[in-house]
Amino acid sequence: MSAVKRLTPPQSRKVGALVKRECCNCVDGKCLLLDDGDECVCPQLISYSLLCKWFRVAVLPADKLLYAELMNTEDKRRCIECGASFASSSNSVKYCPECRKRITRRQAAERMRKMRSLLRDRGAKSLV
Repeated sequence: MSAVKRLTPPQSRKVGALVKRECCNCVDGKCLLLDDGDECVCPQLISYSLLCKWFRVAVLPADKLLYAELMNTEDKRRCIECGASFASSSNSVKYCPECRKRITRRQAAERMRKMRSLLRDRGAKSLV
Protein backbone atom coordinates (compact mmCIF):
# COMPACT_ATOMS: atom_id res chain seq x y z
CA MET A 1 0.00 0.00 0.00
CA SER A 2 1.91 3.00 -1.25
CA ALA A 3 -0.69 5.75 -0.86
CA VAL A 4 -1.82 6.88 2.58
CA LYS A 5 -5.39 5.72 3.21
CA ARG A 6 -7.63 8.48 4.59
CA LEU A 7 -10.24 7.44 7.16
CA THR A 8 -13.70 8.77 7.78
CA PRO A 9 -14.51 9.74 11.41
CA PRO A 10 -16.47 6.50 12.08
CA GLN A 11 -13.62 4.45 10.59
CA SER A 12 -11.12 6.37 12.69
CA ARG A 13 -13.08 5.59 15.86
CA LYS A 14 -13.16 1.89 14.96
CA VAL A 15 -9.43 1.92 14.22
CA GLY A 16 -8.69 3.69 17.53
CA ALA A 17 -10.72 1.16 19.48
CA LEU A 18 -9.00 -1.70 17.66
CA VAL A 19 -5.56 -0.24 18.41
CA LYS A 20 -6.34 0.14 22.10
CA ARG A 21 -7.87 -3.34 22.33
CA GLU A 22 -5.57 -5.45 20.12
CA CYS A 23 -2.22 -3.78 19.42
CA CYS A 24 0.57 -5.25 21.54
CA ASN A 25 2.74 -2.17 20.94
CA CYS A 26 0.20 0.31 22.30
CA VAL A 27 0.34 0.62 26.08
CA ASP A 28 -1.77 3.39 27.67
CA GLY A 29 -1.87 5.24 24.34
CA LYS A 30 1.93 5.17 23.98
CA CYS A 31 3.71 3.35 21.15
CA LEU A 32 6.46 0.98 22.27
CA LEU A 33 7.95 0.75 18.77
CA LEU A 34 8.63 4.49 18.65
CA ASP A 35 9.83 4.68 22.25
CA ASP A 36 13.53 5.62 22.24
CA GLY A 37 13.67 6.71 25.84
CA ASP A 38 10.96 9.35 25.52
CA GLU A 39 7.34 8.27 25.56
CA CYS A 40 5.67 8.77 22.19
CA VAL A 41 1.93 8.93 21.54
CA CYS A 42 0.74 6.22 19.16
CA PRO A 43 0.40 7.96 15.78
CA GLN A 44 -2.42 5.64 14.74
CA LEU A 45 -4.58 6.96 17.59
CA ILE A 46 -4.23 10.63 16.65
CA SER A 47 -4.46 10.54 12.85
CA TYR A 48 -7.19 10.13 10.25
CA SER A 49 -5.06 7.86 8.08
CA LEU A 50 -3.46 4.42 8.21
CA LEU A 51 0.10 5.28 9.15
CA CYS A 52 1.36 2.35 11.19
CA LYS A 53 2.65 -0.57 9.15
CA TRP A 54 2.44 -2.88 12.19
CA PHE A 55 -1.23 -2.00 12.60
CA ARG A 56 -1.99 -2.67 8.91
CA VAL A 57 -0.19 -6.02 8.87
CA ALA A 58 -0.77 -7.50 12.33
CA VAL A 59 -3.75 -5.81 13.99
CA LEU A 60 -6.21 -4.73 11.28
CA PRO A 61 -6.86 -8.28 9.92
CA ALA A 62 -8.36 -9.15 13.33
CA ASP A 63 -11.48 -7.14 12.38
CA LYS A 64 -12.50 -8.70 9.06
CA LEU A 65 -15.21 -6.20 8.18
CA LEU A 66 -13.06 -3.14 8.88
CA TYR A 67 -10.14 -4.75 7.04
CA ALA A 68 -12.31 -5.43 4.00
CA GLU A 69 -13.67 -1.88 4.12
CA LEU A 70 -10.27 -0.18 4.40
CA MET A 71 -8.21 -2.42 2.16
CA ASN A 72 -10.90 -2.76 -0.54
CA THR A 73 -10.71 -6.53 -0.58
CA GLU A 74 -13.35 -8.75 -2.14
CA ASP A 75 -14.03 -10.40 1.26
CA LYS A 76 -16.88 -7.97 1.94
CA ARG A 77 -20.24 -9.30 0.79
CA ARG A 78 -23.86 -8.11 0.89
CA CYS A 79 -26.59 -10.09 2.62
CA ILE A 80 -29.33 -11.08 0.18
CA GLU A 81 -31.94 -10.84 2.96
CA CYS A 82 -31.25 -7.41 4.51
CA GLY A 83 -28.54 -5.91 2.26
CA ALA A 84 -26.04 -5.33 5.08
CA SER A 85 -22.29 -5.68 4.42
CA PHE A 86 -20.42 -8.46 6.16
CA ALA A 87 -17.02 -10.13 5.96
CA SER A 88 -16.99 -13.58 4.42
CA SER A 89 -14.25 -16.16 4.11
CA SER A 90 -16.28 -18.34 1.75
CA ASN A 91 -17.81 -17.49 -1.59
CA SER A 92 -20.94 -19.55 -0.90
CA VAL A 93 -22.15 -17.47 2.07
CA LYS A 94 -25.32 -15.52 1.25
CA TYR A 95 -26.52 -14.15 4.60
CA CYS A 96 -25.04 -11.90 7.29
CA PRO A 97 -24.60 -13.49 10.76
CA GLU A 98 -27.83 -11.93 12.09
CA CYS A 99 -29.96 -13.12 9.17
CA ARG A 100 -28.23 -16.51 9.05
CA LYS A 101 -29.66 -17.44 12.47
CA ARG A 102 -33.17 -16.43 11.48
CA ILE A 103 -33.00 -18.14 8.06
CA THR A 104 -31.57 -21.35 9.53
CA ARG A 105 -34.38 -21.54 12.09
CA ARG A 106 -37.03 -20.86 9.44
CA GLN A 107 -35.60 -23.53 7.11
CA ALA A 108 -35.34 -26.07 9.94
CA ALA A 109 -38.96 -25.40 10.96
CA GLU A 110 -40.13 -25.84 7.37
CA ARG A 111 -38.13 -29.06 6.99
CA MET A 112 -39.61 -30.50 10.20
CA ARG A 113 -43.14 -29.41 9.20
CA LYS A 114 -42.74 -31.21 5.88
CA MET A 115 -41.35 -34.33 7.57
CA ARG A 116 -44.23 -34.41 10.08
CA SER A 117 -46.82 -34.03 7.34
CA LEU A 118 -45.24 -36.92 5.39
CA LEU A 119 -45.28 -39.12 8.50
CA ARG A 120 -48.86 -38.13 9.24
CA ASP A 121 -49.90 -39.00 5.65
CA ARG A 122 -48.17 -42.41 5.87
CA GLY A 123 -49.88 -43.13 9.18
CA ALA A 124 -53.31 -42.27 7.73
CA LYS A 125 -52.75 -44.55 4.72
CA SER A 126 -51.75 -47.51 6.89
CA LEU A 127 -54.98 -47.19 8.92
CA VAL A 128 -57.13 -47.47 5.78
